[in-house]
Amino acid sequence: MSVERTLKKLVSGVILDLDGTLLNTDGIVSEILKVFLVKYGKQWDGREAPHIVGKTPTEAAAAVVEDYGLPLSTDEFLSQFYPMLSDQWRNIKAVPGANRLINHLRGHGVPMALASNSSRSNIEAKIFHHAGWKESFSAIVGGDEVKAGKPSPEIFLEAAKRLNMDPSSFLVIEDSIPGVTAGKAAGMAVVAVPSLAKQSHLYTSADEVINSLLDLQLEKWGLPAFQDSKSL
Repeated sequence: MSVERTLKKLVSGVILDLDGTLLNTDGIVSEILKVFLVKYGKQWDGREAPHIVGKTPTEAAAAVVEDYGLPLSTDEFLSQFYPMLSDQWRNIKAVPGANRLINHLRGHGVPMALASNSSRSNIEAKIFHHAGWKESFSAIVGGDEVKAGKPSPEIFLEAAKRLNMDPSSFLVIEDSIPGVTAGKAAGMAVVAVPSLAKQSHLYTSADEVINSLLDLQLEKWGLPAFQDSKSL
């Protein structure tokens, strides 16, 4: 799967999403949902995943409550589910190519920001378990630091503002459709790495769609090329 436009845009900075893009959060969420829903006589089979990927925590919670007809309010769901999830953050693995990408960009002095619909505190709790990640980002923006999360462009525009750079000078790397929509609305170039492979045909607004971060060719965007072989 590779959808490319012939003309690539030269950029000087990179904004990365976190969940699904750098961390395999979706896998952990699915495992915990399986356990959580059993308490209510329900079974998670993954078909509702498109309803929660890339959404704010509140939006994702509301979708699960509605889809499964749970006898809970959104706030009640979050109060029960999030402690279970936070207990597993230390077990969330980096996706293939994440460490390679972060280390490469940091080593070449490319400005980087992290922009996620997760709250700032949750972002920092997740990346705490990945050595060197927090220090690699010149700006970190959480969904609770802006008025509207993705697909609004606000979170990406705020990241650009904090780096004192023009939005058009950034490449956004995203796994979700709301994230791609937000990046394009911010006037940025966007590479999509769909976390839901069967949904890849829906990412047509992205400038490029790739299978994995290991397939990313930074030189297409005027950034330093990887010199090593593909690795984690």
